[in-house]
Amino acid sequence: MMFIIITVLSLFFGVSFSKALEGGLRMAIALTGMGAVISLLTSSFGPALNAFVASTGVNLSITDLGWAPLAVITWGSVYTLYFAFICIITNLVMLFLKVTNTLNVDLFNVWNLSVLGLLVNYYSGDNIFVTSIFVVFIYALMLFNADAIKPTINELLDYDEDNITTTAHPSLLVAPLAMILNKFIDRFIPFIDKFDFDAETLNKKIGFWGSKFAIGVYLGVFIGVLGQQSVPEIFTLAFTAGVALELFGLVGGWFGPAIEPLSDGISTMMSKSLRGRKLLVAIDWPILASRAEIWAVANILAPILLLIAMVLPGNQVLPLGGIILTVLTPALLLVTKGKVIRMTLIGTVLIPLFLWAATLIASFLTETSIAMGTFPEGLSNGQLFSSVDSMPVEKMLAMLVGKMADTLDLKLIALTVVGFVVYILIFKWYLNTLKKDTLSQ
Repeated sequence: MMFIIITVLSLFFGVSFSKALEGGLRMAIALTGMGAVISLLTSSFGPALNAFVASTGVNLSITDLGWAPLAVITWGSVYTLYFAFICIITNLVMLFLKVTNTLNVDLFNVWNLSVLGLLVNYYSGDNIFVTSIFVVFIYALMLFNADAIKPTINELLDYDEDNITTTAHPSLLVAPLAMILNKFIDRFIPFIDKFDFDAETLNKKIGFWGSKFAIGVYLGVFIGVLGQQSVPEIFTLAFTAGVALELFGLVGGWFGPAIEPLSDGISTMMSKSLRGRKLLVAIDWPILASRAEIWAVANILAPILLLIAMVLPGNQVLPLGGIILTVLTPALLLVTKGKVIRMTLIGTVLIPLFLWAATLIASFLTETSIAMGTFPEGLSNGQLFSSVDSMPVEKMLAMLVGKMADTLDLKLIALTVVGFVVYILIFKWYLNTLKKDTLSQ
């Protein structure tokens, strides 16, 4: 289905036949490949995870498969194309009204918004109007954020003033909460900056031991030992987890090129409509990946995430696919401007939000995957899975909005209004803070 849709859409936006066909094939292969990696992981870990829960008594019965199942579910749904369409229209309208300078060409990551939209639709009883309003609202905030963080990106990456590159990645919407904590540190414990260290040096010292392969091996051994598996089974889990975590990143890299022809066609059409105006072009967050702090802090936070998961009240998710928190560290980099100790402290405080959100959406993800025929092989019937992924607060808001729209309960309406007011006020304060920090430089 997605092979046909991506190919036809690309042709509609003026992409050559060969490029359109290539994009469709890449999308089909990426979805198939990701499904195969998920099945590899779940088939190997299913029995061990059940034994882990039984032997430890820790109620972590929900398997975290990272961002992969979300991408598979969303890009397997025609709703994602609808959400992409309304986001493109929103971007175009905001550009014409000059309320943003950002043209977001990172079309692949619309799947993050699709998760929110599907959540609202799921809990609202298929209220597509409320769903659309919510998706447009969040997308507009992404564009505002892309404008606001551009000076910081220039500073961190040594871009000159003529550079037009920014990012509107959805995971960066956690930055306002990180900013609150960063200002708290400014006020009460600024002396911790004296103990900061060079992240690049740390990465070199860690070397292979902080790689995806190695982290996967640690996880396999940890779960195998606590699940009272045999020695051969522990080795199998360790090697399988190492392969799976590495393949998640490798196969995940296929999605970007798959959507690139369609994204380029849309970008060309929009640019022609705004000829003569200087725009910022938003691409995926890995423009920040050259900063060593992202990877150093991700390595530090991985064991912290696992420990918090085991003791956090209300959490039922065992971190596995999402153990490497690149859904959090880029925002921490932008807010702290690369201060490793601050990034680690703030990340530790924010981790519970990601675990709670993953716990809350598990039923939705599992039911949706079963309905779409994409339920991961290796998981037993009735077993829930989820994803420690980006936009935890927005996921909670999406569920709240959906339930409110479905029931029209006065308490839920009041709670939704209060939630949105607080959310918007924090975001507005964050934008003003970024502006003040830029002017003070």
